[in-house]
Amino acid sequence: MELYRRIKSGKFPWLLFYIGLTIELLIVIIDKSNYINPIEGRLFQITFLIFACKLLLTDYDKKQWCAIILLEAVAFVSYRVTGANDLIRIVTFVAACKDIPLRQMLKYTFQVTLLGCLIIIALSVTGIYGEISLTQAFGHESAETTRYIGQEAAEETRYTLGMGHPNALSCMFLMLVAMGVYVYFDRMKWYMYLFIMLLNVGVYMLTESKTGMLIGTGFLAGACILSYCKILREKALIYVCGLLVLALCIGFSVDAAVCAQRVRDAQWNEFFYLNPRDNKHIVTLGRIDRHISGRIVSLTDSEKNDGMIHTWSAFSEPNNMKYYFDMGWVKLFYRYGVVPGIIYVIAQLALLWKFWKKRDACGLLLFTILAVYNVVEAHLISVYIGRNFLLMMMGYYLLTDGETQMH
Repeated sequence: MELYRRIKSGKFPWLLFYIGLTIELLIVIIDKSNYINPIEGRLFQITFLIFACKLLLTDYDKKQWCAIILLEAVAFVSYRVTGANDLIRIVTFVAACKDIPLRQMLKYTFQVTLLGCLIIIALSVTGIYGEISLTQAFGHESAETTRYIGQEAAEETRYTLGMGHPNALSCMFLMLVAMGVYVYFDRMKWYMYLFIMLLNVGVYMLTESKTGMLIGTGFLAGACILSYCKILREKALIYVCGLLVLALCIGFSVDAAVCAQRVRDAQWNEFFYLNPRDNKHIVTLGRIDRHISGRIVSLTDSEKNDGMIHTWSAFSEPNNMKYYFDMGWVKLFYRYGVVPGIIYVIAQLALLWKFWKKRDACGLLLFTILAVYNVVEAHLISVYIGRNFLLMMMGYYLLTDGETQMH
């Protein structure tokens, strides 16, 4: 017992955590490159064991142990039903984040991810490894000309800089901007925001990813306002707005999962019969769908309309682990099940409450823009723990006392 106490009170738990985090981040970087990782599953097992050891070397109170055991039980049920151990790994990782300073975690994540992305870009640009661009039909033509008439979509060339797809490049840039601004928020000046905004426009010119550009612009504008209007950070209204945005994003996603087939039928009827033959609600969803590149209608692309609400279940099923689409909130409930999905949403609400209690306005802004991004992109809902840095924020804010935050 004396040896255990000495190990627990030393630097070893901290070292364990960062070894595990480093491996997870490297897995994300490799996934974004053209290289196929043949030992990805084995690495996931290794990082799980590392974080489990960190968990066992960390002090938790009785309520925290009860919560961890309950969540691990839910995760185990998910594993038995689906055969995927994602949730066990995620719960263990979040629990292992206790006593690790938040900004230290995020700063390290930002720096490793940035370095990895720069290496991928450098290898691509120099022609050593990875394609610099991608030429294909990106589906930005109207649905009428491609889906209904059958006209072949025109091919375009967009830049990937070694990341496989233009949207992947745009997404990684957005994640780096979000992490970087949060970590260095207290040091940010207006000209820094301007410089990053110019980079944001540059990435848009390379990728033509409107979603990433618009979300990035909103985040940078909001962060700049919060930097210079510090009184806003104390206002309850902005935190209530964050709650409303989260509710709206989840509500819209559920609505889309319910109505996707009707939206598809209404678009068909509108094209061929000049009348959608449905109510204003469905017509409005159809118009929104056109502006988000057919994300809603894409839920009807498979034989059983994977992603629509009738394919959701309490703890999902094995087949749901293999089908992919872009709507993140829908993917959360489809892939992992309604019960784990609700628990994740509750954790998000608890995190939002902590942002209010700590007056972490930049955290609130980050939380809000990622909630919106998660409507149309599924980057955060993934087997890759290193993608979703909100998990680190949950682990810190929901388990750790406030005195270590700024270290």
